[in-house]
Amino acid sequence: MQEDYKVGAYSVEGNVNYDDLVTKFGVSLIDDDLKKRIKKDAGDLHFMIRRGIFFANRDLNWLLDQYEKGNKFYVYTGIAPSGSMTIAHLLPFIMAQWLQEKFDADVLIQIPDEEKFLAKKDMNLTLEKAHDLAYQDALDIAALGFKPEKTKMFLNTEYADVVYKQAVRVSKYLTFSIVKDAFGFGNDTNIGTIFYTSTQAVPAFLKSVEQGTNVPCLIPLGIDQDVHFRVARNAIDKLGYYKPAIMHSKFLPSLKGGPKMSASDSDNTIYLADSPDVVVRKVNRAITGQQSTAELQKKLGGDPDKCAVCQYNRYLFEPEDKKLEAIFEGERKGTLLAGEHKKDLADKINKFLENHNKKKERLSDRLDSFMLRA
Repeated sequence: MQEDYKVGAYSVEGNVNYDDLVTKFGVSLIDDDLKKRIKKDAGDLHFMIRRGIFFANRDLNWLLDQYEKGNKFYVYTGIAPSGSMTIAHLLPFIMAQWLQEKFDADVLIQIPDEEKFLAKKDMNLTLEKAHDLAYQDALDIAALGFKPEKTKMFLNTEYADVVYKQAVRVSKYLTFSIVKDAFGFGNDTNIGTIFYTSTQAVPAFLKSVEQGTNVPCLIPLGIDQDVHFRVARNAIDKLGYYKPAIMHSKFLPSLKGGPKMSASDSDNTIYLADSPDVVVRKVNRAITGQQSTAELQKKLGGDPDKCAVCQYNRYLFEPEDKKLEAIFEGERKGTLLAGEHKKDLADKINKFLENHNKKKERLSDRLDSFMLRA
């Protein structure tokens, strides 16, 4: 049977079958037993883990074994800048901040300012522009509540003296054939993009290099980015370092029902830079699972699983489970109509963005405290 979806590092298409993806990628589900174990060690369970938004993993039980033995782990994640960050970009960073808080973990964030420059064919995206966008992203990330003394960020072009040496060591074990098959690269792919996975692998063992002893690493990421580490984990192991553990998230859907919110599709995406009126306009156009008229909705009810408004509450904007269930039940029973449903979500998003922008303003002159430079 032919797949009706595609998940790759640079594109996601169709209706993603996450159960199938677990098998295809060779990852494991974060099942109830693992959730209980995370809760025991953390003292709590993030709502995105409870709800199966972070749903799969590599070696998370092993990582918790290490933690329970007193071998603390650090967290690594990152983002490649290409424009204003979207709310979908926040998922791994929100999880990283929670892991920092609950496990007292150091956090290392890579902002590969060269990656989008290399991967995109848009000639208007210069390396200098990508560099400037990276600093905007760094400020957005810092504003999520990371501790400066336990959080460090770096741009690849600014930290190249450190990163490149280790990336070369990784690249020794990655053949062109491996990378070409994993990413679907062709003869027209530039050599910078072909090399990039070696660079992205480095933060997964960089603390081990710096400390001269193996330090476990945990990477929260969208499952589309797993391919980089499927390729790199064996190379890291051959270099004598621990393979990183990984937590995979599902994709925040687009407002109009697509499989993934995309930064390149402005109408279906909420950017962190969107003004309140723009948020309202976009949310008002969002797909719902409701009937075609208010009368039919009251009579028949709707389907929250098909409703972008319900899903945005589930993924990000309603952390309390009882309140979320009330929203879903209102959709099912027809007591919640599209107008009030959308207004409630738009209000939540705008409140979040208002608070987020205030935090950014307070941090704007202190960003250097987070940054690593060679």
